[in-house]
Amino acid sequence: MSYNDVILLLGSNINNPEKNIEIALEKIENQAGAILNKSELIITKPVEFESYNNFCNIAIKLKTHFSPIKLLSEMKAIEKSMGRVSDSAALGAYRDRIIDIDIILYNNIKFISKRLIIPHYKNLYERDFAKRIINELK
Repeated sequence: MSYNDVILLLGSNINNPEKNIEIALEKIENQAGAILNKSELIITKPVEFESYNNFCNIAIKLKTHFSPIKLLSEMKAIEKSMGRVSDSAALGAYRDRIIDIDIILYNNIKFISKRLIIPHYKNLYERDFAKRIINELK
């Protein structure tokens, strides 16, 4: 069985964000693969929407045997199990969320489908906070 190196970015800004990140990391490791490395946990202001709730963010390097689409399905299942009811892509807008898990890089591939685009352009190239913690893992 082949394994893939993946970088994920997690964020939470409601209902005890640090604890939400901790729970999500445990679920990821139990359901998707081994966490090889973690960035520092940082606090950031919301990006691209207004909120009084700051985010906790962390980037992780994961080793998984899942395909990109299977990994996306698992991450969406984790978000849903933690209480996230709507996805930003479906809403067409950002809002406060209990957990958000983005697939940033998957090996060195480019992957484009209706549900998923890898690499995740905004987090790799436009959002300074994301670039900083993602670069900790490279």
